[in-house]
Amino acid sequence: MSTAILTGQPVPGSSLESDLRSLGFDVRVASDAGDAETLLATVPAGQRVAVVDSRFVGHVHALRLGLTDPRFDAAALPGAVTVQAAARQALTRALAREGSAPAGGSAVAVDNLADRVTAALDADGVTPHRPELGTLVAVVPADPQARNQARQAVAAVDDEAVRLRTAVKSRDGFFTTHFISPYSRYLARWCARRGLTPNQVTTASLITALIAAGCAATGTRGGFVAAGALLILSFVLDCTDGQLARYSLQYSTLGAWLDATFDRAKEYAYYAGLALGAARGGDDVWALALGAMVLQTCRHVVDFSFNEANHDATANTSPTAALSDKLDSVGWTVWIRRMIVLPIGERWAMIAVLTAATTPRITFYALLIGCAFAATYTTAGRVLRSLTRKAQRTDRAARALTDLSDSGPLAHLLRRLARGKGFAPAYLAFVGAAIVLLGTAAAPYGSWWPVLGAVFYAWMSVAALIRPLKGALDWLIPPLFRAAEYGTVLVLAAKADVNGALPAAFGLVAAVAYHHYDTVYRIRGDAGAPPHWLVRAIGGHEGRTLLVTVLAALLAPTEFKVALTALAVAVAVLVLFESIRFWVTAHKTGAPAVHDEGEPA
Repeated sequence: MSTAILTGQPVPGSSLESDLRSLGFDVRVASDAGDAETLLATVPAGQRVAVVDSRFVGHVHALRLGLTDPRFDAAALPGAVTVQAAARQALTRALAREGSAPAGGSAVAVDNLADRVTAALDADGVTPHRPELGTLVAVVPADPQARNQARQAVAAVDDEAVRLRTAVKSRDGFFTTHFISPYSRYLARWCARRGLTPNQVTTASLITALIAAGCAATGTRGGFVAAGALLILSFVLDCTDGQLARYSLQYSTLGAWLDATFDRAKEYAYYAGLALGAARGGDDVWALALGAMVLQTCRHVVDFSFNEANHDATANTSPTAALSDKLDSVGWTVWIRRMIVLPIGERWAMIAVLTAATTPRITFYALLIGCAFAATYTTAGRVLRSLTRKAQRTDRAARALTDLSDSGPLAHLLRRLARGKGFAPAYLAFVGAAIVLLGTAAAPYGSWWPVLGAVFYAWMSVAALIRPLKGALDWLIPPLFRAAEYGTVLVLAAKADVNGALPAAFGLVAAVAYHHYDTVYRIRGDAGAPPHWLVRAIGGHEGRTLLVTVLAALLAPTEFKVALTALAVAVAVLVLFESIRFWVTAHKTGAPAVHDEGEPA
């Protein structure tokens, strides 16, 4: 329950009180600031409180945007201000000052209590969020003529149409924008009117995708066709959950985490389903499935690392970025550039069509080629931007890159012996990753050369620890580490050449990738990195890489498969337990709501 305190004399014929009640507010009326302060004291401390001028005229959706968004401790629009529990004391102080101020004692330009309280919150260091209203109306008319004009302006704009339009993500891929969102927004409204939550729609999307993976695993043409259709339906629901969150402002930390992690779970489970279906037809494509997962995960880590490195950088400009902005001003180039990076809409549409019409092998070949081109395009562009921009990165960005690196106890131990402060960390990481991958690829199974490469890689992994990661290319360190670890597991499992080794490797990489995605979403939610005990328990990227190479050198292929399976289960149990515990606890303890528009990847 939320409480709205209406201030001033009620206006005859106004629907404001009923509008506020429709938004879930318990409405109370105060004659002046002193009366509002008294009423505020009776509202339970954990409730949202809004102060609204009784003369307010505007759209219901303007009030919804200004007064009900859970992501902000304080928010305001003309004639209305709201606070959650975290800003409650600031509101109490503002009303106390207003109540004690002598009538007419000072010349105040603002003639309504809500706006004066908003200014007082600003002065107190609690800056209210002010939503973009666009064509929506939110005003406090000064006289009857202005009120009539405001009411006419309200009648001229359909706020439900605005609400539907703004429920769609402002930046999305071509396929999503033109083939999904035109009708999924109405599905989101249908869900809202029936009391469904975004988390329920997210779960429905996951279940649909898992059923699609099961259909693909049958290995029949009918199963492949059903899988493709269900994958598209899952994507429709995936778009709907975010649109429902924006439509009804149902944002939460748990919801943002579920939406992000379920996207990865759906896609990678579908890869596994395709590989199982191909195996039923006598075609082993597990290496392709694992390669697709490795490539896609590394693409995401590039996105995450680059964005975190430049999240709050100052003087963050470059000629390359300026050229990109110019290209964005030419309409058709925007869509071309969004499509060639193969975002989730285009990617899933391609996978669905190829699954239904061709074979899993062709589907994976197309996926690998498309993702490789997209990764090359985006990474090259970001490297060029980084080399030409003059950005001053912050301690927060350096800390985020260090956390994304996932350095384990071995790297921290070797850090004490490191003497590489004169070398750029990104170059050290590149050399280490190249050595371990080349050594693993060139040596036969059972050789100790990969172990030597992994030892060198572990030594180079101190690149993430020798100094703050504020260099121009230091954002490349996490994706280089991901490529080295995942690629080593893939190559060794393929070289083992025993039935079941690649599926076991797929499971291990999936468990580790989940841990890395979980780290990203914690950082994005300002929750910090996973606890040190978890990183130590699963070894860090360098420890796991070294362990897998040692196991391959010591064990026969069949035993290596069993060891990979056991390692995958152990990592999965630990990271899932800690991740679920953390996010559920954060949700129950009232962590700040999050809604991450993110990249359309």
